[in-house]
Amino acid sequence: MHQLLKYPFDGDIILQKRKRIKRELLSSDTAFIDKNIAVLGGSTTDDIVSMLELFLLSNGIRPRFYQSEFGQYWQDAMFGNEELDSFNPDVIFIHTSGRNIINYPNVKMTVQEVNNMLSEQYAYFESMWENLSKKFGCAIIQNNFEMPFYRLMGNKDAYDIHGRTNYLNRLNSMFYEYAANHNNFFINDINYLSASYGLDKWSDTFFWHMYKYALAVPAIPELAFSVSNIIKSIYGKNKKALVLDLDNTLWGGVVGDDGVEGIDIGKETSMGQVYYEFQDYAKQHKDLGVLLCVNSKNDYENAIAGLEHPEGCLKPNDFVAIKANWENKDRNIIETADELNILPESLVFVDDNPAERAIVEAQIDGIAVPDIDKAENYIRIIDRSGFFEVTNFSEDDIKRNEMYAANAERAKLNKSFENYEDYLLSLDMNAQIKEFENIYLPRITQLTNKSNQFNLTTKRYQEQEIKDVMESENHIALYGKLSDKFGDNGIISVVIGRQENDILHIELWLMSCRVLKRNMEFAMMDDVIRRAKEQGIKKVIGYYYKTAKNSMVKDFYSQFGFKKVSEENDDSVWEIAADTYAYKNKVIKVEN
Repeated sequence: MHQLLKYPFDGDIILQKRKRIKRELLSSDTAFIDKNIAVLGGSTTDDIVSMLELFLLSNGIRPRFYQSEFGQYWQDAMFGNEELDSFNPDVIFIHTSGRNIINYPNVKMTVQEVNNMLSEQYAYFESMWENLSKKFGCAIIQNNFEMPFYRLMGNKDAYDIHGRTNYLNRLNSMFYEYAANHNNFFINDINYLSASYGLDKWSDTFFWHMYKYALAVPAIPELAFSVSNIIKSIYGKNKKALVLDLDNTLWGGVVGDDGVEGIDIGKETSMGQVYYEFQDYAKQHKDLGVLLCVNSKNDYENAIAGLEHPEGCLKPNDFVAIKANWENKDRNIIETADELNILPESLVFVDDNPAERAIVEAQIDGIAVPDIDKAENYIRIIDRSGFFEVTNFSEDDIKRNEMYAANAERAKLNKSFENYEDYLLSLDMNAQIKEFENIYLPRITQLTNKSNQFNLTTKRYQEQEIKDVMESENHIALYGKLSDKFGDNGIISVVIGRQENDILHIELWLMSCRVLKRNMEFAMMDDVIRRAKEQGIKKVIGYYYKTAKNSMVKDFYSQFGFKKVSEENDDSVWEIAADTYAYKNKVIKVEN
């Protein structure tokens, strides 16, 4: 993340220095993914696009944009044009606002007339979403509506059916219901953004009448940042873990000096309440699947004693890793990431000490280090930074902390065995390897957009593309779930193969790193080959496309007897005759 783009940022500075920031982002060694973003605007969008580009680049996404002509968003959505059609967007952002409402109710209308007007206005938007979804099958991001900048009836405007405030609230609720029932449709909450920014400043009418911007130009970075958070979440760019300091971060005071009884936490003092609230906020992230870790310069016993404070909200068993020692914090973070089998750039490091933050940020590329100041602002800064923006949410997310805690138990058990195969057998592993099912499409899509290290081609899929593969007669599309005596890991592997005559081309092979070295790849490959042979396939071809993160699977196919047939710029192609394949799985019971 570019320093000028870290929240809380100065929108005016970003607008002034946009060209310099863009040059610096493009000149970095970031491994970008390229995406086509169509912006259909009900008002001017030029500055919105330039700001959105910066925030996406800072998250490793290099965008190419299509912009509708001024106010032509509905026409483009409903009737299209050659440029938009050939653009083939990956994401469509519909930037509309209260300025784009066709009709508002007036006090002379009957209740039925207002309700009919509301239904017609909603249908206007829904028809647009349905048409775009059918045509492009891509993610759609739609603004909701900010509150009106005046209230004709004062406070009654909120609850009288004739009020604009009431009308927009009802329309927003209809948008939310649609979003709740359509997996690839997302709301950009400008109602919240405008309230947070200040409705009077956000809705400054000068910018509409002078430039046809539906919001004040200084507020555009806030809008673009919000949209970028949705897009980076769609493409698996969210952070995965909170790494938390202890002293003066999770509680007030220094537990080693003040003793457990001397630290400030709980509901008896004002600052104790502040720290308790932050602990509760951090703990809520567990339910989102965010991993919680400790990184503290402390004696381990003191750290545990502090976490067991009776007035604290977080307890030792809420964390999947606790590093409480006198090592450098950057080293602790790298070890934690290694133990969890995630990349250090997936972490958010929260520490009240600016010197510690500076060292970690300088030593670990890509790690997020928010500039927190007073404890009263911890929640606001972390929350508004959008590290953990939710676009898809599954049962596996809820269980993620349990899964990683179970991995720690597996690691302990491993140390008690001299023979690794005996250890694997002791786990009593069971796998389900099945063809794609509708119920799992959101999770499968999520996994294709998140996995980077154990991903041979790193091809990204929209949910509609996954559905098309599932329904295709020319594809073998499998998901794998793995459980053992310690727990269920959920869906952790996806394979997509495309059949061409009697050849199967493996277009996607990925696996979650939390099940590394468990032989799940053997079980998956065995099943792929078995199904391929049943369909008359004679040869299987696998592909490896090098990225900055997937070198660990460079020689993946060699362990299965595939022969490398070509290599160029570290990308390679491998093949095997199906009838020469030797089945590998010896330790996992498989259900098909």
